[in-house]
Amino acid sequence: MAIDDNAVRNRVLVRTSWISTVGNAVLSAAKITVGALAGSLAVLGDGIDSATDVVISVVMIFTARIVGKPPTKKYPYGYEKAETIATKILSLIIFYAGVQMLVSSVESMFSPEPKLMPAPVAIYVTLFSIVGKLLLALYQYRQGKRVQSALLTANAVNMRNDVIISLGVLVGLVFTFALDMPVLDTVTGLVISLFIIKSSVTIFMDSNVELMDGVKDETVYARIFQAVEAVPGAHNPHRVRSRQIGNMYMIALDIEVDGTISVTEAHRIANEVERSIKARIDNIYDIVVHVEPEGVHHDAEKFGIDRGMV
Repeated sequence: MAIDDNAVRNRVLVRTSWISTVGNAVLSAAKITVGALAGSLAVLGDGIDSATDVVISVVMIFTARIVGKPPTKKYPYGYEKAETIATKILSLIIFYAGVQMLVSSVESMFSPEPKLMPAPVAIYVTLFSIVGKLLLALYQYRQGKRVQSALLTANAVNMRNDVIISLGVLVGLVFTFALDMPVLDTVTGLVISLFIIKSSVTIFMDSNVELMDGVKDETVYARIFQAVEAVPGAHNPHRVRSRQIGNMYMIALDIEVDGTISVTEAHRIANEVERSIKARIDNIYDIVVHVEPEGVHHDAEKFGIDRGMV
């Protein structure tokens, strides 16, 4: 179940980030050390990728403290979007790591120096990495879904990719030893770098939705219209706009009511509309309902969603 309490949500975000930081630091140190000593470019690259996860976790801890700040005059909607900005930074860090690994792999592949077989210990540290990353990824994903954090779920996806990367490293090492072809270790590193780059682009594009004041789940509009239609006296919902602030929805819409009723009655209907929407949609930041007399002619609106568009 999603958590609405920002204080609880921030505590979960910080705790999960610290666990991720410690876990990734241990895995990164192990893989970089063994990769360098064993002469495996694939394991070394995997370790560098884990090192970026440590940086990401630190960014998440810092972001959680910003998100927890109350609204101010400068930021009346609060600091929830700091999480989206951090997610964008996360994608750029992952992209940088992928490009660096790609360059190293290409340079190694075309290097005239003879390639040496990596030491067998590289296989054992890779197995250790697979188990550790899998546990961290599952934990991050569950916590991210629990508090509806794009940052946590994005990092969980990144860690899931790390598991796939480590599996690729393991397969590459097995074939390297089985076929006695050290060049396969370099090829594995090249493939892994491309996978990292693709992952970073996916996270980058996904975070654009919130920064562009959009919604990831477009079915929210159908639920808004259903909520309004369930309220007696509320008619013709139109110019509906929804955007995300962190994990919460900011909703604005126009409705029509009988033009002969009192302002008090119109206000009551608007409040009923708000309650009806909150009953159907979780994590509401705020709802603004604009009331208009029924039957008033409307010109085509530039913004918002009407019933016929759903």
